[in-house]
Amino acid sequence: MQETSRYAVGIDIGTTTVRCVVGHIDATTGAPTIVGVGTAPNSGMRKGAVAHLAGPGQAIDTALGEAERMSGYQVDAASISINGAHILSTKADGMIAVGGADHEITEEDLARIEEVATLGKVPANREILEVVPHSYRLDGQDNIKDPIGMTGTRLEINANVVSALAPHLANLQKSAEMAKVTPHTITPAVLAAARAVLTEQQLENGVAVIDLGGATTSIAVFEEGDLQYVAVIPLGGSNISNDLAIGLKTDPEIAEKVKLSHAVAIPRGSSEEINIKHEKETYTFTTDDIDEIVEARLEEIFDAIQKELKKAGRAGQLPSGVVLTGGTANLKGISSYAKDKLNLAARVGKSAGYGGVAENIDQPQFATAVGLMLTDVHGANHISSQSSQVKGSSKAALKSASGFVSKFLDRFKV
Repeated sequence: MQETSRYAVGIDIGTTTVRCVVGHIDATTGAPTIVGVGTAPNSGMRKGAVAHLAGPGQAIDTALGEAERMSGYQVDAASISINGAHILSTKADGMIAVGGADHEITEEDLARIEEVATLGKVPANREILEVVPHSYRLDGQDNIKDPIGMTGTRLEINANVVSALAPHLANLQKSAEMAKVTPHTITPAVLAAARAVLTEQQLENGVAVIDLGGATTSIAVFEEGDLQYVAVIPLGGSNISNDLAIGLKTDPEIAEKVKLSHAVAIPRGSSEEINIKHEKETYTFTTDDIDEIVEARLEEIFDAIQKELKKAGRAGQLPSGVVLTGGTANLKGISSYAKDKLNLAARVGKSAGYGGVAENIDQPQFATAVGLMLTDVHGANHISSQSSQVKGSSKAALKSASGFVSKFLDRFKV
């Protein structure tokens, strides 16, 4: 490898699984080609939050090792995901005087008005992950998307602030640093997944990404190219597995096999027996029992999703519908179920924006890791194949994370 080779790395730190994607950046086009993929089961996390540091630290190390062997590249920095019900989105606004009548609006003015808008809106124990400007107002002119270069004296902003609890953020970074990885950016998992699976047209029309993970379900609503709302529900695919274990009176490992091989989102209407082989023994269950258990938990999850869409004011009102990502999006018939429950168009998302062919990389469970890798492509800190990184502070990681959504459409220019 040449010293000038550039790489982008995304690490999705999920509650049940850590996934890592390494992309090589083409020096001419700037487009990434996936050259390494790694996965590892995760422990030590509860519903998206770190419960003890060693579990996720070891899982990150294992997944990275697999991706490093495939790519031939040693990873020491990456974009990583954060998840959990502590992630909130808050509406904010603010106003500043910017100077004389001939003053041109600069990046410094935008940074200052974002600071004013967030002052007092976010509690002291929370860290801002992203400030998403919806619109600006300059000397009475409304609905300005980008005021840079315009002249005026009074600038106002209407924005959406995405924040996370500071202790959760610090613990996540410590887990990454245990695996000797410095976070370039720390991004809510559902926003990274959105980057991988959404088109520019969907972002403009109005769309929701629903990331159906192992222990959490995350929702991000977009309209007119902007993030409008983010929420995380502490329910996911693991709850379905646990329900099957209890309802079928069987071991969790067998219940997981039942879910992966025989669970469907929409009941079949007729009963038949299915067999599961586990450690030289065969277990028999009926599809009626499986369907009843799965449907009850899915109903709870999608009722909670609908409640969040109502909070966002977009229930049944998204022209581009919903796009499903995450491992639970592999459940047979899930898009039809989502369509019926939410009264919206629904499809399972496929990642785009990269080259290369890696096994299962277009599957919904890899959407977040791919989106994080695409984020890393556009990050300020590209690294050469032989470079080393100095471990940064949590504040530095967050500073580089800022601007993720505002640069959301960059990937369409690759």
